[in-house]
Amino acid sequence: MEPQHELSPANDTGPSLTESVSEHRHLDRMSLAEILERMNGEDQKVPLAVAAALPQVHALAEAVLRGMKAGGRLFYLGAGTSGRLGVVDASECPPTFGVDFDRVVALIAGGDGAIRKAVEFAEDDWEAGWQDLAPYEPGPLDTVVGLAASGRTPYVLGALKACQQRGIPTGCVTCNPGAALLACSDYPVVVAVGPEFLTGSTRLKSGTAQKLVLNMLTTSVMIGLGLVEDNKMTHLRPSNYKLQERARRMIMEATGLVAEQADEYLRKYGQVHRAVEAFRQKENGTQNE
Repeated sequence: MEPQHELSPANDTGPSLTESVSEHRHLDRMSLAEILERMNGEDQKVPLAVAAALPQVHALAEAVLRGMKAGGRLFYLGAGTSGRLGVVDASECPPTFGVDFDRVVALIAGGDGAIRKAVEFAEDDWEAGWQDLAPYEPGPLDTVVGLAASGRTPYVLGALKACQQRGIPTGCVTCNPGAALLACSDYPVVVAVGPEFLTGSTRLKSGTAQKLVLNMLTTSVMIGLGLVEDNKMTHLRPSNYKLQERARRMIMEATGLVAEQADEYLRKYGQVHRAVEAFRQKENGTQNE
């Protein structure tokens, strides 16, 4: 028999909002048009639920920004849909904001293979989350955010509990008020989206809510780190033709250069903010050759 942990799902006897029965009956008798219309109606509830959680998102973002300004990192831990959403958000930070790949790190139960194919029972291992996190040697400047729609995932619970015992700041994003995960999160975010259209399918409203929160979290933190100027992604890495074109336009707008000149600066300096800074220094006669 598996050992019972203080915060394990077996000890979480409260009602689970994410598992509550759908308000829509007989989905199998609906037309496609009705299914889509009703799903859209449910989806419209998500931004309102996120708005209600904004003070919690603010507190979490402040904690992450404070740590990252001092050299810390942001870690996501999750399983299934929640874990995949963490991977998406973390993987998009370097190309979008130019941060190093080790500043925002996502770990998913079952390892990278679980991104594409579910790994059976990987999320049920209480010790595995910390085992995956420990090699990164997290410390007090880092923030570890558990992602679990249900708030009961052992992989996440075990890792956050271990972090708290070591003085590592923790947060979470869940859709289940009163779940066990809240007890081991210093900065909890609860987005209560209500029953799913398809009972228990948390890749729907819950997944959308988590995605919205992660968008706000990393975007606000990266802006706070000075990686955005005005409303432009001036620190992006132009790693494909689309991003190169975007970078060219930003340089042209900031400097008045024509396309060919902007391309030359981009090739030489690699990123928009560096190219624009070099141009301005040259114009002011302060550039070091």
